[in-house]
Amino acid sequence: MGTDAPRLTRRHPIWRFLGILLAIVVTLAVVVGVLGFWTVTRSFPQTTGSLSIPGLKARVEVRRDDAGIPQITASNTHDLFLAEGYVHAQDRFWEMDFRRHVTAGRLSELFGKSQIGTDEFIRTLGWRRVAEQEVKDLDPTSLSYYQAYADGVNAYLKDHKGADISLEYAVLGLQTPGYTPEKWTPVDSVSWLKAMAWDLRSNLEDELDRALLATKLSPDQIAQLHPEYPYSSHPTITDGGGGDATRVDPTTSATSTAVLLGSGSSGSGTSADAAAHDIATLASSVQASAADVPALLGINSDDIGSNSWVVAGAHTATGKPLLSNDPHLGPAAPSIWYQVGLHCTRVSESCPFDVAGFSFSGLPGVVIGHNGHIAWGFTNLGPDVTDLYLEKLSGKGYEYDGQVLPFTTRKETIKVAGGKPVTITVRSTVHGPIVSGGDYDTIVKSHEKPSGDTPGGKYALSLEWTALTPGTTAESIFTLDRATDWQGFRDAARQFDVPAQNLLYADTEGNIGYQAPGMIPIRKQGDGTTITPGWSSAYGWSGYIPFEQLPSVYNPPKGFIVTANNAAVGPDFPVNLTKDWDAGYRADRITADLEKLIGSGKKITTADLSKIDADTYDPNAAALVPILKRVQLDEGTRRAVDLLDHWNYRDDEDSAAAAYFNIFWRNLLHDAFARKLPAGAAPVGGDRWFQVVDTIATDKDSSWWADEGLGVNDRDEMFAYAADQAYHEAVKLMGPEMSDWKWGDIHTLEVTNQSFGESGIAPIEWLFNRGPYKLGGASSVVDAVGWDASQGYQVNWVPSMRQVIDLSDFDRSTWINLTGDSGHAFNPHYVDQTPLWQHNQTRRWTFSPGAVAKSTQDTLTLTPVA
Repeated sequence: MGTDAPRLTRRHPIWRFLGILLAIVVTLAVVVGVLGFWTVTRSFPQTTGSLSIPGLKARVEVRRDDAGIPQITASNTHDLFLAEGYVHAQDRFWEMDFRRHVTAGRLSELFGKSQIGTDEFIRTLGWRRVAEQEVKDLDPTSLSYYQAYADGVNAYLKDHKGADISLEYAVLGLQTPGYTPEKWTPVDSVSWLKAMAWDLRSNLEDELDRALLATKLSPDQIAQLHPEYPYSSHPTITDGGGGDATRVDPTTSATSTAVLLGSGSSGSGTSADAAAHDIATLASSVQASAADVPALLGINSDDIGSNSWVVAGAHTATGKPLLSNDPHLGPAAPSIWYQVGLHCTRVSESCPFDVAGFSFSGLPGVVIGHNGHIAWGFTNLGPDVTDLYLEKLSGKGYEYDGQVLPFTTRKETIKVAGGKPVTITVRSTVHGPIVSGGDYDTIVKSHEKPSGDTPGGKYALSLEWTALTPGTTAESIFTLDRATDWQGFRDAARQFDVPAQNLLYADTEGNIGYQAPGMIPIRKQGDGTTITPGWSSAYGWSGYIPFEQLPSVYNPPKGFIVTANNAAVGPDFPVNLTKDWDAGYRADRITADLEKLIGSGKKITTADLSKIDADTYDPNAAALVPILKRVQLDEGTRRAVDLLDHWNYRDDEDSAAAAYFNIFWRNLLHDAFARKLPAGAAPVGGDRWFQVVDTIATDKDSSWWADEGLGVNDRDEMFAYAADQAYHEAVKLMGPEMSDWKWGDIHTLEVTNQSFGESGIAPIEWLFNRGPYKLGGASSVVDAVGWDASQGYQVNWVPSMRQVIDLSDFDRSTWINLTGDSGHAFNPHYVDQTPLWQHNQTRRWTFSPGAVAKSTQDTLTLTPVA
């Protein structure tokens, strides 16, 4: 699944307006010096003794282990979720408060005018408005859980103010004195699901990328850069829709967007080339907005993904299934995940919960984990659930089926710290909100406003997205947490409509399974890969794929299931889920590792699955190094390439060969492709670019290899040029002694606070950030520690947690979080799990009452107010 908590980057400089802080470093010194220990530690949670909590009906116990992970035990569901809200607030309330300002489009209230553009875009999408409707539609039981959770959060806030809640409030007070958090509501919880849906919204970036590429490339060239899934060489999750993709016309999904205006807009008088540029201008504005919101959430990568696989008991040492999961998300401090156990004193129909795993702070329940009967994991299914429509504007409306329809409009007022409120008008068509031009230009000031006498010029882009329709995911979490068998699990999947995930299953009876859920649109025309004409009802959506038609597998004969964002089905599947799957390199490697273990006759253990999770084998290197070793090179570069002679193609942290190859890869992408592509379309690396380069690498004379400006004529000359550039860059980055080169020296992670961590103010960053940590792994290898080749080698997304669940004995399951459960910067549990995570090590985490009692270090008793 979807990050860490939101963070503000230098592209969203909340501190730009805080130039005064350059003169307040002394004040900060007072905060962390004179006030020192007391200021920093005053917000740490009470974890022992007892507390009287308003609203509790009976006594609740909160037991924490040596990592500060709470196991909450209550006699009724009301108290269970109230206590979870209280404990989440103890450890993570700043994160919760910050998130709800993000999802409501209210960051300007905290950080001033620099955030107006971001707030405008999120208000335009209307995340909170949809969440409000979802809360109204909740069944009474689920609503009672959300309300109990909110009551627990508010009970904590009642007795804690400012820096008593978190150190961040002391820092915020330097700019926005007097800020007081509002009470928590169920809508605040449900809104976070919209942020996760945005993170996992599928192929919107691919649609935008194709529109930008159409300004410079032909349909055939676009198809080369957005190839079909390699069905013949990489596995699908299920056997449904099997077939050979080599029969697919590669141009069908890459038709130039210029055709939309070149042939489809009567009276425009616009040539195809000019039309493509017009659409690209609009697409650029949406791309800027779409890219910045994930960056804000700490989830900014085109190559985001996850691994999960399950092995049946026939192949395991215990005779029961093992289930592994590591969702790949943007790194932040604290991690998006909060580990927790929720236990009814006696599991019954009225109190059905006995569940443990990873939750989101701000949201009741457990999102990924297990209960006493079943275990589950998530990876992103990646169905195409978004479409951009090119709307033809006319006066104050838009054309649709030969008529001019008025926009549906609403006013949104944004409060601004230290400034005047800003009011915007959100315009929507039958498809969804207009997300380019008009009032939203403040988001994209770096882009030229389209020409024309109507807002956004003659055309604008609207967005249709399943998450803008109220759904039932907010209920599904509880259905999942209390499910006891395959049918109960599928009942939860039926409710899990947005974001659509691959749901992997195992149970204590020995069964394994897979279910794809979600609201996935049925399109009247097209395959969703390009921007769609908005002026005709002949296009658009006619409904959603029925749940019964979505891919599902139960106890497959091979005895294991692998999901790693690869294609869920083959090209002949009767309904279109998407054309933009992950290319399947991770899935292929995991499948091969499992087949090798099973073929050897070895019975698989949790340690074996953890070893697979740490696999750094780089299939891209295996494909390209043999070519690179054959080209003619000068002496210095040849010595660097000789490092690859005995390399095992593993991107290990201490590998000189891995360092050099990845530098070569980045230079190759820039020299062969980025120089030929429009702004905003530079290669980021990862699975799609593995496939693109691997495909054309066999064609020595492909036009992609030639570059007149570089004096390069074919593949070998391009490889030689990139290798030479890589050698000089490696020397610059790591020094002339090749024996000193290490991939981990340049492939580093700074675990960055979601809100203040990239402020540009060193003392503030020092307070909240940790690292850098040297890491192995890489994009689209199983140990998916990703980096953006258009930016550099620094880590920008990670396995946000790792778990291997043992269905024979849950107490033998292993887990690790990216950071720790605490959101308090100097708390012992802020990043206590990071060193283990860094080296692919895991922890045992107890579940049974006896094991929990033995592992308990602190016990806090919550009691009703007398």
